[in-house]
Parts: sequence; C-alpha cells; structure tokens
Amino acid sequence: MWPAEAGWWALFLFLWMVTNATASRPCIPKYFRKNAMVCVCNATYCDTMDPVLLPPVGHYLKYETTKAGQRLEPSTGKFGLNRTQSGSRYTYNPFVQYQHIKGFGGSNTDAAAIIIMQLSPAAQKHLLRSYFSEEGIEYNLLRFPMACSDFSTRPYSYADDCPYDYELNCFRLVQEDLEFRIPLFHHIRALSVRPLSLVASPWTSPGWLKVSDKVMGKARLKGKAGDKFHKTWANYFIRFLDEYERHKIRFWAITSQNEPSFGQWLPMENFPNIIYSAEEQRDFISQDLGPTLTASRHRDVLLLMLDDQRSKVLDWAKVVLGNSSAAQYVAGIAVHWYTDDLTVPGLTLDPTRELYPNYFLIYTEAANGYRPWERKVVLGSWERGISYSHNIATNLNSYVTGWIDWNLALDMQGGPNYVRNFVDSPIIVNTHKDEFYKQPMFYHLAHFSKFILEGSVRVSLTSDKPLGDCRLVTTAFLRPDCVSVLVVINRCVGKVAFSISDDGLGFLEDISPANSIQTYLWRRPRC
Repeated sequence: MWPAEAGWWALFLFLWMVTNATASRPCIPKYFRKNAMVCVCNATYCDTMDPVLLPPVGHYLKYETTKAGQRLEPSTGKFGLNRTQSGSRYTYNPFVQYQHIKGFGGSNTDAAAIIIMQLSPAAQKHLLRSYFSEEGIEYNLLRFPMACSDFSTRPYSYADDCPYDYELNCFRLVQEDLEFRIPLFHHIRALSVRPLSLVASPWTSPGWLKVSDKVMGKARLKGKAGDKFHKTWANYFIRFLDEYERHKIRFWAITSQNEPSFGQWLPMENFPNIIYSAEEQRDFISQDLGPTLTASRHRDVLLLMLDDQRSKVLDWAKVVLGNSSAAQYVAGIAVHWYTDDLTVPGLTLDPTRELYPNYFLIYTEAANGYRPWERKVVLGSWERGISYSHNIATNLNSYVTGWIDWNLALDMQGGPNYVRNFVDSPIIVNTHKDEFYKQPMFYHLAHFSKFILEGSVRVSLTSDKPLGDCRLVTTAFLRPDCVSVLVVINRCVGKVAFSISDDGLGFLEDISPANSIQTYLWRRPRC
C-alpha cells in the first residue's frame, strides 16, 4: 500500500468508526414469532443510518439485512488481485449501459396521512425521517391519489357540490388535502435533502361524469372522447395541478387513470374506478388530456399511460404508443405489480422497451396482502420483504426506471380503507401505543432507495453460472458520482459464495448468508 493510500485508508477508518459510534441508532427488535422481527420506533427513539462514507478506491462498503435479524449492517472489505474462492463469478462492466434510474418511493394516500398524523409530533418526525432524511432511506418519489382512492375513509371527488358544473366553478380541495396530505408533504419536503418528484393518479371522477352517476364504484365516463364529459374530465386534471400549486406543490408526472382495466375485476363493489379499454385510453389522451395538458401552464408535467398491470403493458403500448396522435403526449408507462406472478418481464417489459425505446417504464404501485385469502398485515414477515426486493431487482433488470410502493404507512388492520380492501405496508402504526413498526419490507426497499441515486445507470453484470442449484438475484449500477452499486439477494436456505470481477480493481469476494440481501458500493478510478 502506497503511503498516500495508507493515509486515505486510515482517515476513512477513523471517520467510519466515529460516525458509527456517534450517529447511528440500532434497531430495537420486537418479535411476533420466530424470525418475524420488526424495528420499533416511538416518540423518543428510532433506528437510524450513518452517513454513507465510501472507502478509497480498491475497497468496498457493504450493507446487509438478514432474516436472522441484521438490518442494514455496514462493513468494509478490500478487492483482491486474484480470485481465491469457488462459487459463481460475476463480471461487472460499467461500459455496457442500459436505462437511467429515476428513483424509489411510496404513496401519500389519505389513509397514510391520516394514520401518520395520529402519532405524536415527535413520533411523526421519526417516521418521516425514516423514509426521507439522510439518516433514513431517502425516498425521492411520492405518489398522490387525485382525490379519493380506496385508501380513503369515504368516496369523494373535488367537484361533488355542483352536478353538471362543466366549467368546474365549484372545484375545491377537501379536508383530506388541506389538513392531512398537504401538511404532511410540507413536513416531508423539509426533511428531504434529495429532490422529490411527485406523481398524481386519479381513481374516480365526479359522479355526474360517469355513466353510473356515482363517485364510488366502477363505471365508464359518459359519452366518448372529444365530448364535453371528457373535456371536463381533462380540465379537472389541470384544476388539480392548479390548486396544489397554490400550496407550493408541483408534480413531475400524472397518470391518465389508476387501473383502468384491472380495477373493474376487483371484488369490492364500491371500489372507485373509471373503466377504459386501451382504445378508450388512447382516444382520451389524444383528443382530450394530452392537448389540454400541453395547452396549460403545466405542460412540463409528464403524462404516463396505463398505470395498470405488467400483463397489460405490451398490448396497451401497441394501441396507445402505436398511434402517433396519442404517443406525442406520452412520456412513459406506469406499471403495477399485482399480477406479476402471472407474467414474466422478458415477455412484457423487454419487448415493450424494444418496440418503444423512447418511453420509460416505471412501477407506480405495489403492496403485499392484497389477495382476498391472505392475511392483510403480517408483522415481521421476511417473505414479504423478499417479495419486494426480488420484484424490484428483476424489473430493474428489464428496463424499469423506478419503483413506487403503495401506502407509506397503515394501521394495524391494514387501513383505513372504506371498501375494506386492506393490505400490508412497510410501516405499520400502532396508534394506541404511539409507536410504529418498520417491517422487513422497509429494509429491503432501503437497499435500493438509499444507494441507487437518481441519474444512476444500470450496467452489465454477467454470471459464469447462469443456472445452478441456488442462483443469487443481482442487479448493478453506476452512479453519477462514479460509484458502483451492486444489490445481491439470496433467497436460498444456505449461504452462497460468489465473486465480483471489476476490471482494473480485481475481485470482490464474499459469502451471502441464507435469506439475506446485500448492497455493495465502491469507488471507481474513472467512470
């Protein structure tokens, strides 16, 4: 080791020990059954992360979370000149690049905002810092329902007071916005260092625009694209953006409709939804929403199509993006995860990217416990954490640019939800004890959101053993600051030895414990 490098390394070790000794707070574990562990936070305490202090070139920083109880445990190691252990060899090649990454986040639903704000101010701050601050996992994406979703305490729109008000003179924000979601967002923004990008999605229109004449429930809009009903609905989007801008909130993107196809098949009769076919969404975008958005002062807000299941991506892209009149207004494709076990990315996302490379793919909703027969909240479930990280990694490997979770937090039942469509969440709030529980899902998300910065690019990572008894799930990136990031997921019952070859640095050799996830970071001598 050269003297200069030795000095650099000594300084790093000193700073790393100081930050570990003074900054971070460990998880306070609570077990609900064997290996079902959450980290408990309250008004006076919550686990935190140290600043990410990268070692000098030739060394790496690792964060590890395991079913056995580790949560984002940091450690360091050194690249070797030669490979010394058996196991799979992965070759990291930063010069073969794919899609750029937008980021990771969650959703500011009515349910999440109401539940979070039932905590004491100190506990609220700990929860929001856990998601958005430098001592947390640093989300940079946030989705807002446009008026009610099923995760509201009641059905409503912003234009219920004046039926057939085609000029939207009675349009107004409601208590859920003014007392919960907007104040919560201002708290979030005050804690965030990274820039936040917001996405808005509508569930339902005012009832008088739907054939059912009801806000709640599933129905199509009256009439057809280009008529006064569809023009009014397009103007409703603009009024929403106007009203939020008055509260100093601007959106990065909107989606044209939440689950326009899948929503109609949900068993809850009163689930708020507008039904579209692919052709109807194409026509609404080309004749109404696209021109209206472009003509407004919100023309820089991106428009995302679909906002529905992965199984629909290719077929709907052919209909919407295959039409130049609609495609000119669309920036990307929003995807949900609920039927991902019925399809594979290679038959949906990859061919869509190949056909339409100028339109990005982004996941905008995911939640565990959504199947009717499942327990809604399973505190401490490692399996639900793994389902998140595996889904994120495999979709990132198929050109997805970002991944937005559903509710930031829910109550112990998995709500509130006025149609009783309860699900799980990375953070569950126990309002009776003024505490909240950070689940394995939270830490699995952290292995991506904390370390893969906006603007990072996915790069090539190839294995000499693509098939085997136990294959690790991996995905690799190069950040804008010339830092390499590698996520490794071991879903196996045993440990797995592996090595990473990075030309010019040598070999990173390690062992991934059973039921674990690791994120590795290392500096590159040049990008």
